[in-house]
Amino acid sequence: MILEISDLHQYYGESHTLWGTNLSIEEGTCLSLIGRNGVGKTTLLSCLMGLVGVRSGSIRFEGNELTTMAAEERARIGIGYVPQGRMVFPLMTVEENLESGLGVLPREKRRIPEFVYELFPVLRSMLRRRGGDLSGGQQQQLAIARALVIDPRLLVLDEPTEGIQPNIVQEIGDVIARLNSELGITVLVVEQKLPFVRRIAHNFAMMTKGEIVADGSLDGLTDDLIREHLAV
Repeated sequence: MILEISDLHQYYGESHTLWGTNLSIEEGTCLSLIGRNGVGKTTLLSCLMGLVGVRSGSIRFEGNELTTMAAEERARIGIGYVPQGRMVFPLMTVEENLESGLGVLPREKRRIPEFVYELFPVLRSMLRRRGGDLSGGQQQQLAIARALVIDPRLLVLDEPTEGIQPNIVQEIGDVIARLNSELGITVLVVEQKLPFVRRIAHNFAMMTKGEIVADGSLDGLTDDLIREHLAV
């Protein structure tokens, strides 16, 4: 397993948000973390990336314990992160946004890889445009590209299709599939759109109230599970 999360507990003040969460991902696969809003999915990703602290438990990436590691170190060892809402720098150009992701690399490796432009050719023609001037779909492509400039072995995406037009959703799905099949990048994606999940993911994990209540291959994502844990 490239990522193993074991018995993870997290609190916001007195609110217990993650209750002994367990999650593992096989190298080179795509796992989709699904669940209703407010069940702890983004919190789990924030713990993984070191953006919030954990009370107890373990997060191991390629055998390295992350819970005692600074957030920037997690990027340095090969974890790319695309947060919910994209969070591009609106006053910086596309090129500057891409370069901002390179700071964790040694100085001699701080260059934007050509494969980023192959995956997102529209960005090459927009290098001098400000991030805030891009459409929502273009900003999402930029956010993913920024995470890819460090050539990660694990790519973590939080709601990458949220508020995105359908043609860009299709392109993002194509990119994730290529990252898996051609570049061997492992992907962990929080996603609500089940057709998108079924298209890109090999496995799923379903979260309810801070716990993983079901997981396995996509074949196991049954209508009964969806009705029980996702229907509103």
